[in-house]
Amino acid sequence: MSDHILEMRSITKRFPGVVALRDVTLTVRRGEIHAICGENGAGKSTLMKVLSGVHPAGSYDGDIVFDGEKVSFQSINDSEARGIVIIHQELALVPHLSVAENIFLGNEVATGGVINWHEANAKAVELMHKVGLDENPVTPVGYLGVGKQQLVEIAKALSKNVKLLILDEPTAALNDDDSEHLLSIIRGLRDEGVTCIIISHKLGEIASIADATTVLRDGSTIETIDMHTGENLVPRIIKGMVGRDMEHMYPERDVVIGEEVFRIEDWTVMHPTQPGRVMVDRASLKVHAGEVVGIAGLMGAGRTELAMSIFGQSYGRDISGTAYLHGEPVKLTSVSEAIDHGIAYVSEDRKRYGLNLIEDIRRNITAAGLHKIATGGVVNGNEEIAVAERYRTSLNIKAPSVMSVVGQLSGGNQQKVVLSKWLYTEPEVLILDEPTRGIDVGAKYEIYSIINKLAASGKAIIVISSELPEVLGICDRIYTLSEGRITGEQRAEEATQESLMELMTQEPADTVAAATD
Repeated sequence: MSDHILEMRSITKRFPGVVALRDVTLTVRRGEIHAICGENGAGKSTLMKVLSGVHPAGSYDGDIVFDGEKVSFQSINDSEARGIVIIHQELALVPHLSVAENIFLGNEVATGGVINWHEANAKAVELMHKVGLDENPVTPVGYLGVGKQQLVEIAKALSKNVKLLILDEPTAALNDDDSEHLLSIIRGLRDEGVTCIIISHKLGEIASIADATTVLRDGSTIETIDMHTGENLVPRIIKGMVGRDMEHMYPERDVVIGEEVFRIEDWTVMHPTQPGRVMVDRASLKVHAGEVVGIAGLMGAGRTELAMSIFGQSYGRDISGTAYLHGEPVKLTSVSEAIDHGIAYVSEDRKRYGLNLIEDIRRNITAAGLHKIATGGVVNGNEEIAVAERYRTSLNIKAPSVMSVVGQLSGGNQQKVVLSKWLYTEPEVLILDEPTRGIDVGAKYEIYSIINKLAASGKAIIVISSELPEVLGICDRIYTLSEGRITGEQRAEEATQESLMELMTQEPADTVAAATD
């Protein structure tokens, strides 16, 4: 039996006007964790779609050898029948169905067309136990957090007698604890003989988990790296991805902080549907012109809830507290009021809340400021194109034209379109919620550079991020949030990951007092 479970030889995939993969070679050893890295648009997902049959045999050039045999998959069902299962970044679960129903969806435990629910639930429990998921199998998947939903997807894969498991950005939406738990599950699967391919932009995770890493750039294989050499291989991976050395992960900037622009005091937000549940509890913070202020907290700490409630009460109910703009109290009771007062919010979920994916760049960029190019309710189409073209050029949005559909852009370029949309409203305060989630290291650097330019122009910027190195690398001052409360404030040059984590896990004083009564 060959040491290699998978060989993809000279794979070339063309789309109209574009060569997405050019003579790509990938060799994966049996029983290893093999990482695939590359910038957005490098061809990673396309390569996996070729492997899994989404792009059927005949639509590409080259050969695939799996488990010692040359294979030609016409559909994803064909690849799954051979033991190749892919878990996409956007999970393919039905929220209103139970855990067991999702695990066996399309692969039902049935005899004569009749599902045996007792057996299905019992088998689901066995699979859940393998992935460390302690839930009732009849619980609707929509009731679970994203981390547990990832485990349901893995259990679903295991139900198909998986030999090769492909995970596309499995930890992109997870906090540190959930990410580490998921990575430990992947290590356990490797120890049980399941080969894993993991696509990720988190290079620290790749360094900690991968046995080998293949780097793609512009649709071509750059190199495959043995990750057990004992060296720090992250700089080598980055150089392979972007085609150049990156001496600094975070661009330097000259910090010039001006007067206070925005402040909230005693800001309290209640859950929108659960009476009595406090999501943000008497939070107070401020941000000055030219300043980048970070908000750090674990998943569920209330970061996004705080940001959305500030942005025109787009989250929560019974919101109390006072917001000040240039020292004067302002009302922010609607999104339009927030925009009128110069506040913009870039959501952590750009595909759901930030963009119209079936529309073009032009209409996405002008969506929040149409009144600026309209007369009598009629949009000036030529001016709309000119505005969009200006932002496409200034933010280096990589697309053939402003008429390109946003859903077809890479994650980094989509994020630039979202930023363009809000910059067009000419905000004074820009709230960025996970601004680099799901984008590669090169695109991250570009986003950081844009943030620096905005700060240099006098904008007041608030950045929410799950990545502590990012918060420390781009922010001037950092607030920590725990259970809806501000637990600390540190200047970036004085803070460390350890000091921030200590504050992020600190129980609010009232909770501690209640526990000791």
